[in-house]
Amino acid sequence: MTDKDSLPQKNIEPQSGMNRREVLLAMGVVATAAYTGSAAAAMPGHDHSKHKPQHSAVLDATNACTETGQLCIAHCLVSFVEGDTELAKCASKVHEMKTICGTFSDLLAANSEYSKAYANICISACEDCEKVCREHDEHFECKDCADACAALVKAIKTSMA
Repeated sequence: MTDKDSLPQKNIEPQSGMNRREVLLAMGVVATAAYTGSAAAAMPGHDHSKHKPQHSAVLDATNACTETGQLCIAHCLVSFVEGDTELAKCASKVHEMKTICGTFSDLLAANSEYSKAYANICISACEDCEKVCREHDEHFECKDCADACAALVKAIKTSMA
């Protein structure tokens, strides 16, 4: 007799509780209730003017700058893996710029009262990043990042001055 045969067999009975169908129905009820609540908030008379970013062009430029910065850093990392550390300063400045621009993007999207004050920090970071990336503009990733930084500085100075 094997160990398998010596194990006692239990009768398997259905357990009480919710089945999959009941869970899905409950989720549908919750989703409907959530949608109804958001629809009520959208009723006439509800002020949505503060929901849209007040500086949408600056927000777009900020997000573009962050995205091109990510591509620049990825390029720098490939160079590092290949043993070339020439882009280390570039990667460092781009990392700082991305961190600052990421926060600036959040502030702009929220129409924060701190956006204008933080814009000056963003300008400084972008000008520093642009300067370092221009030293390597033979790499299109560095050139694109520098161009995006310059465009963001221009957008901030045009729209938020």
